[in-house]
Amino acid sequence: MNESLRKAIMKCALGCTATETVEEYGIEDGAMKLVKKKKLKKEIPPDLKAAQMLLGEDAFAEMDDERLEEERKRLLREMKEET
Repeated sequence: MNESLRKAIMKCALGCTATETVEEYGIEDGAMKLVKKKKLKKEIPPDLKAAQMLLGEDAFAEMDDERLEEERKRLLREMKEET
């Protein structure tokens, strides 16, 4: 797996914050002009399917919810150490 793909999957596995810009246009004096612009922050929760891709499906097959949560925390710590 190439490094940029691995980083993108890691980001999904750990959850992240995304910024979205919404722009509204209206017609003023016969031309389109920006009327309103909003920036929104969205929290994207961790995705277990992405974590499975990183570690292999067999690693999660027998884990209960408690063990999965421990693994998620371990991955968060690992991600913080990398950055």
